[in-house]
Amino acid sequence: MRIDHLGVAVTSLEKALSFYEQQLGLSVSLRETVEQEKVKVAMLPAGDSRIELLEATDPDSVIAKFIEKRGEGLHHIALKVPDLVSTVERLKQNGARLLNDPRPGAGGHLYVFVHPSSTGGVLLELIQE
Repeated sequence: MRIDHLGVAVTSLEKALSFYEQQLGLSVSLRETVEQEKVKVAMLPAGDSRIELLEATDPDSVIAKFIEKRGEGLHHIALKVPDLVSTVERLKQNGARLLNDPRPGAGGHLYVFVHPSSTGGVLLELIQE
């Protein structure tokens, strides 16, 4: 397993990108809209991991609600796992609370979210390697 990315909720991709690109010198490797999650995404490689900037496209989206409650900031940590299906089954057998079944997300990767109540307070995304 390895950290794939850190998800950061932002109110404006353009504003956030001006910081990450112009001030830190990072470059966007992927930019897309994930309709089912109601977000626009920008991925910025940072060493062996990435920073994922997330902007809501709908006031009813998870990211919009997150920002409304907590403001902009760290939303989740994503880990790449070698076998998502067996990892999900093991988590279910041990009583972990999953927020979705594996489904395609940004970049076409299969993912599942694990509720913070099962992880010590951190929203965890697991991604098929």
